[in-house]
Amino acid sequence: MCGIGWRQLTHLSFVILQPLALILCWTLASPAWAADPIKVGFSLGMTGANGPNGKQLIIALEIWRDDVNAKGGLLGRPVELVYYDDQTSPANEPSIYTKLIDVDKVDLLIGPYGTNQIAAAIPVIAAHKQTTIGMLGLASNAQAHYKNYFSMLSYGQDPAHEFSRGFFEFAKSKKLTTVALVGADAEFGKTSTDGARANAKAAGFKIVYDQLYPPSMTDLSPIVRAIKATNPDVVFVASYPPDTVAFVRAANEIGLTPNIMGGTMIGLLATPLKRQMGPLMNGYVNNAEVFIPVKTMMFQGTEEVLKKYRERAQGQGVDPFGFNFAPFGYATGQVLATAVNETKSLDHEKLADYMRSHTFKTVVGDIAFGKDGEWVKPRSFLTQWQNLSTGDLQELSDLKKWIVIWPPEHKTGEPVYPFSATRK
Repeated sequence: MCGIGWRQLTHLSFVILQPLALILCWTLASPAWAADPIKVGFSLGMTGANGPNGKQLIIALEIWRDDVNAKGGLLGRPVELVYYDDQTSPANEPSIYTKLIDVDKVDLLIGPYGTNQIAAAIPVIAAHKQTTIGMLGLASNAQAHYKNYFSMLSYGQDPAHEFSRGFFEFAKSKKLTTVALVGADAEFGKTSTDGARANAKAAGFKIVYDQLYPPSMTDLSPIVRAIKATNPDVVFVASYPPDTVAFVRAANEIGLTPNIMGGTMIGLLATPLKRQMGPLMNGYVNNAEVFIPVKTMMFQGTEEVLKKYRERAQGQGVDPFGFNFAPFGYATGQVLATAVNETKSLDHEKLADYMRSHTFKTVVGDIAFGKDGEWVKPRSFLTQWQNLSTGDLQELSDLKKWIVIWPPEHKTGEPVYPFSATRK
């Protein structure tokens, strides 16, 4: 045999085959990712008004991607995220989603994040017959009624009214009579105040002020003075992050102290903004919370996601806790992954059919989708900040200061009333 003996051949075969066997074992034990990745495309506001919250969703989705890939990916392929900063501008959504679909050739879509952004993106997504899961958008599909849109927001099939239901149930229980409504003049503010107006009228309130302000308005002092002049019992505010801070500061400076003040104030959800406001938040009641780390909201995997988020958030200049946003961002990925794995498909029609007909177990609880892609079973909260003295991180994570006052099944404490009792 070309001068090679049997023993030499056996030894040579071992020398050659052993490394090949090791390579084979490693390949079977670890994802080799010979297949092309499955691209998941979306846009988020990483700058602009949504920036403080959009950055949390990015981290949450990266955690989901890494968890999926650690378990072998989807359909045996790795997941890759393809995303763009929409700068919190609805005008950017059509071009971004057109690029994701036609140029980037993404396999799957989620997002965008936010009411205004989702409403602007749906026409493009619908024209391409794609399926998407919008993140934290209020009744964003109420006009388009696009059948392959699904909502990652817990306000049920009548979200505009559910959003402020707890607020007006609380106000009605105090036998008050007048209310002022104010909000940002954009999709979110309009939808929120429309729902609040209907709830206020149903509860028998007389509306003494009802105005929208430009989203770019940075000094809300004129608005607050106008509200104060009407002397309302209740003030309901529908604000995005920057204008939440502007309103809270203006109300403090001008001395606006109705019996109840709050509303759907998104800025009360972002820790960096909470730190800016600190004790000025005392007494505000907020219907915009979707996740509070109380026992009734801890589902399978919830604490693990929050732990991973806290670890990744360190040193990034983002919200250190991830409450509200991180669990819902991760759950968005969970719904998508379950639909892909169960249908064994990337076909958007098959995915949408599955989503419409199944219940999903996620880190924010069980989700079933109904009319306009909204959750079948609504879940909302009314919270109040109490006894903040500095607004440091320890206080902002203290559930004795961040109280759930409604609904009864999630209630953790009693409200401080009236609002003036929280002013020192």
